[in-house]
Amino acid sequence: MSNKPHHPKQAAIRTPVAEKTDLHPRNAHRSRYDFAQLIAASPELAAFVAINAYGNESIDFADPAAVKALNRALLKHHYKVGYWDIPAQYLCPPIPGRADYLHYLADLMAGHNGGKVPRGAGIQVLDIGVGANCIYPLIGHSSYGWHFTGSEIDPAALASAQAIVNGNPGLQDAITLRLQAAPPAILHGVIQPGEWYDLCLCNPPFHGSHAEAVAGTQRKWKNLGRAEAAGKQPVLNFGGQAGELWCDGGEEAFISRMVAESAQWPASCFWYTSLVSKATSLPAIYRALAEAGVVESKTIEMAQGQKISRIVAWTFLDKRQQQAWRLHRWSA
Repeated sequence: MSNKPHHPKQAAIRTPVAEKTDLHPRNAHRSRYDFAQLIAASPELAAFVAINAYGNESIDFADPAAVKALNRALLKHHYKVGYWDIPAQYLCPPIPGRADYLHYLADLMAGHNGGKVPRGAGIQVLDIGVGANCIYPLIGHSSYGWHFTGSEIDPAALASAQAIVNGNPGLQDAITLRLQAAPPAILHGVIQPGEWYDLCLCNPPFHGSHAEAVAGTQRKWKNLGRAEAAGKQPVLNFGGQAGELWCDGGEEAFISRMVAESAQWPASCFWYTSLVSKATSLPAIYRALAEAGVVESKTIEMAQGQKISRIVAWTFLDKRQQQAWRLHRWSA
């Protein structure tokens, strides 16, 4: 079998209607936010909801407090997360897009399991950079019952994620958190001997510098109609620390390192995956996949409104090993 990566593109669907048909069919956030239900789940949200210029209920997405309140309500209503909070200035993630990543990963496994999504605590998922918000484990466990191991280089972010786990009964047995004590290592020190992961996911810092991250935030403010006064630092409405937003070389360098490290654990994970924000990062990532000798890779395109991103997934397992994995881990 050729080791040359294969990366088919999936066409994105973007239709400006009430239902967000560009999101995954199983995504709970395809319809407009039902603020009555969200406020019933989390009454604090009411203070941030108002009628916008289009005559619809909405929040001010340029207000960090409003974004956090919306996230808390979404997590309570859709995913039964009773307690969720993050420290000031940490990344407050847009939940619909995070859910999309997980649903596409579920489909990735289903493609090797007769179209059936593997569910339950037997499915082990490694989240590289779990963050203070712990968002992927929360959504993935609620949606599919998967067990997560989350790694993090920032002790304060890890403490926040652990507080979320501890604050929700039942999550202590479903989510395990680990400090990556030796950055810039990604998988070293996280994957332990004898561990097997059905999926590895990563949402890497995609900017290459602090200045690039600030420029990106300024573009977001402009898109929200909130141009900042000259010389004034824009508020990060979705927050984000340095390690969450940027690293040397940006996502291209980060994912290339992740690919190279993954070759040292070829049989420890079925699908290694990462989000890729910039299409210009893909050529270097494809070169890294070829150099690592992956057996198979895929590129899955996603869309949320005008934002286009994609998942790159790769495996070192050949067809025989993939079949054995399915029979051993997904047929129970």
